[in-house]
Amino acid sequence: MKIHKALWFGLSCIGLVILMIVFLTPWDHLTTGHIGLLMLALIVVAIMLGFPTAFTLMGMGVLFTFLAYYMQSSDPGRSIGQTLDLMVQRTYATMTNDSLISIPLFVFMGYLVERANLIEKLFRSMHLALARLPGALAVATLATCAIFATATGIVGAVVTLMGLLAMPAMLKAGYSVKLTAGSITAGGCLGILLPPSVMLIVYGATTGVSVVQLYAGALFPGIMLAVLYMIYVIIVAKVRPAMAPPLPMEERGVPLSAEAAALAAGGHVRALSGMVAALFKGRRNRDVPLGVLLRYMGMALAPLAVTVLLVATVYQATTRPEVVYDIPAELRLGSGGDFDSGLSEPPSDGLAEPPSEELAEPPSDEPAAGGGLSEPPGAAAATAEPPEEAAAAGDGIAAPTGFWIFAGICAAILLLFYAVLTWARLEIFRMLMSSFFPLAVMIAAVLGSIAFGLATPSEAAAMGAMGGALLALAYRRLNLPVLRESVFLTAKTSAMVCWLFVGSSIFSAAFALLGGQRIIEEWVLSLGLSQLQFLLLAQIIIFLLGWPLEWTEIIVIFMPIFVPLLNTFGIDPLFFGLLVALNLQTAFLSPPVAMSAFYLKGVSPPHVTLNEIFLGMMPFMGIQVIAIFLLYVFPGIGMWLPTVLYR
Repeated sequence: MKIHKALWFGLSCIGLVILMIVFLTPWDHLTTGHIGLLMLALIVVAIMLGFPTAFTLMGMGVLFTFLAYYMQSSDPGRSIGQTLDLMVQRTYATMTNDSLISIPLFVFMGYLVERANLIEKLFRSMHLALARLPGALAVATLATCAIFATATGIVGAVVTLMGLLAMPAMLKAGYSVKLTAGSITAGGCLGILLPPSVMLIVYGATTGVSVVQLYAGALFPGIMLAVLYMIYVIIVAKVRPAMAPPLPMEERGVPLSAEAAALAAGGHVRALSGMVAALFKGRRNRDVPLGVLLRYMGMALAPLAVTVLLVATVYQATTRPEVVYDIPAELRLGSGGDFDSGLSEPPSDGLAEPPSEELAEPPSDEPAAGGGLSEPPGAAAATAEPPEEAAAAGDGIAAPTGFWIFAGICAAILLLFYAVLTWARLEIFRMLMSSFFPLAVMIAAVLGSIAFGLATPSEAAAMGAMGGALLALAYRRLNLPVLRESVFLTAKTSAMVCWLFVGSSIFSAAFALLGGQRIIEEWVLSLGLSQLQFLLLAQIIIFLLGWPLEWTEIIVIFMPIFVPLLNTFGIDPLFFGLLVALNLQTAFLSPPVAMSAFYLKGVSPPHVTLNEIFLGMMPFMGIQVIAIFLLYVFPGIGMWLPTVLYR
């Protein structure tokens, strides 16, 4: 019987781990720390053999926790009680973790958006909008995957739907199977990195890093990775046109609606000038009702209105005067007054005597009326400010140069948009308005409320779930079967994540009790690594673990091992998390576990083999390595936004 290559690879990895256990374990002087490392190796073997991850973690954790307590106390009865107490405490601590509340809400939002049937319209409109680019179908696939992944975050759903929609169109247009498969699988995996990502929530809950800062930091690296994918596709289409043939002219256009065709018959090539001319034609323009004309004009002027609102908001934020409170010198900390000087240099031989001078009455220029108490010193300065300063504060501050550059760029983009806005492009823009912009508004509302501190991730997730329900309702897809299926899949996914956390918590406790963490720390520190060398070692280990393991197992098992070492090497856990998030894309793109390949194979034509899908994913894995390198060389890609917003 012929054994599949992926099975041979898995068996080889298991054999390699077993050989390392046999030959590297010091059997003659075995300590509890070595038993902890043995537990870590056994958990990898068990997961690769196909055992359920969560229950394997719990089982191994309970078994080795009892072993650790038994070796310390040699009392079986007490060891069993301590083990059960630890299980209860760890389970309760996991279930009361506030960060996990947002997971079912974000997952529920994703399933509702998936069932709103927006992805077909989104892919069609993106395909037409990007038709002039080389490799337009692959670029449109990546753009659609990035947008839809941001709205859902469910890798399997995005890869499956795009496999049903984009793969037949790309293969029919003559695209190679490898480029087609690589574009769909790589684009679908962007949901792991782009917020609102469940992976970032799991990482934050495991390592204690703020999920809000992780969302802000992962936004630009996710966009960068999507852009790198698109650049690669465009280069391949230019260098090897046989892999991505250009679209024929008849597929680049879009048929005009009756109203748009009537407006275009006026002789104006540009849509905006044609609508303005039609607006003033009066009775000579009976073919197009005034309401339809105003609706088209409002749609065309929507970018202008949004841009003006955005520029006005930025202007107000950049010119708002800083509020300065006039605190009296006597009340300022570290002001050097009598109170401060009395504490700054205490006498060396015990308590100081009070000042010899007699206590004086509070200074007062004129007696208080009616014998009442006078105002304390500095009160007038605290309640009133000179007219000149008040006027200056009310006038605000001048807008910085960066604002005018931003405003100029917005104006240039608007001019370019209206210069190229023909009637055909207006029809494509109308398609985008009905498919892309509803998703964009929902995503901006969810992520914006988190980024600007208007809501916690859990509150924003609840708002996103409501937005997903309203979106499905608006597209007439919200019914009882859809709602029932979405709730069931949400409960299934949330239960899986929560049980993973419980198993990970018990496993980590057993690993710490046995001293495995201490042995790893001592070994790493004994190597004398620099910061760069430690980062390279950690990322290489995570990259290799991504071949046999999934991202959930890598985070819940290995992140508690790496994170305690970050402080020693002076590495920001947020920055390390962004590197890990980019690196963990390999868990969905690397055989033999690459789940995205199996998702795509399930909906592919029979002639598309699994090996072709794997080969198509390899160049995109190389692009991920380039993205990790760019993020390390230019850390501002990930750290600039959280630094500006929160630090």
